[in-house]
Amino acid sequence: MGITIAGFETRRIGVADGVELMAAVGGDGPALVLLHGFPQTHLMWRHVAPILAQQHTVVCPDLRGYGASSKPEAVGEDTYAKRTMAADIMRLADALGIDRFALVGHDRGAHVAFRAGLEHSHRISHLGILDIVPTLDTWNVLHGASAAVAFHLYLMAQPPGLAEQMIANSADAFFGHFLDTWSTSSHMIPADVRSEYLRACRDAVPSIVADYRATATIDIEHDQADLDAGNQLTMPVTVVQQDWGRQLGFDATATWRPWATDLQHFTTQAGHFMAEEAPEDIATLILDLVRR
Repeated sequence: MGITIAGFETRRIGVADGVELMAAVGGDGPALVLLHGFPQTHLMWRHVAPILAQQHTVVCPDLRGYGASSKPEAVGEDTYAKRTMAADIMRLADALGIDRFALVGHDRGAHVAFRAGLEHSHRISHLGILDIVPTLDTWNVLHGASAAVAFHLYLMAQPPGLAEQMIANSADAFFGHFLDTWSTSSHMIPADVRSEYLRACRDAVPSIVADYRATATIDIEHDQADLDAGNQLTMPVTVVQQDWGRQLGFDATATWRPWATDLQHFTTQAGHFMAEEAPEDIATLILDLVRR
């Protein structure tokens, strides 16, 4: 790997049969695990992680199906369910000797973190969520012309075959579209990092599509079951989002409130890639979260 997080070492760690996660690990102190989003890898934390590592042991894995981690074939709907991907993170922590930790996720990683918080609450001390609403609510708020911003969710929700072929035939244009349109500045993601993101996505089209397809199928079932059972996130939760309410016409804070007993919700002026655009602000919010 040509680009690394300064001061971190990378490890490959087995988390399931035939599945290994690549993780960058650095720092010392109470553990923090940071999960990346789409269309990125763990490198999205390259500015935030060293700040946090001054006080914490910080673990930045590539999710199953992304980056340098294993990309198992989706032989069933469970392969890329957020429940499965959350279990990967628990086993990664086990392998590193970490029992209890704070967990922060962005975008796809935030969906994994959300599921982990519901199912492994005894191990997660604090939960940070960057720029999503829960899976079930995502589909409920995406309607009308304003939902065009999320066309990729609908494309990758289709039955296997078409989406994979279409995206693979124009992978750099497809993934580059999001890096460009979700960025507030062309200088935020430098050329070498952009190239690494595109290469990583180009090599992972089937698994990325499978991850998104799960969000339109089995992940909804899991969210609905928790909602029906009244299950909530019981640890301190910080959610940071763009002004989704203004963009899509709903109350984002109210959407999150039924899911968390101890919620702080912030709206940022930064764009979707907030950890790269405003790393000091995001690091401060994470440090404030773990002090609660």
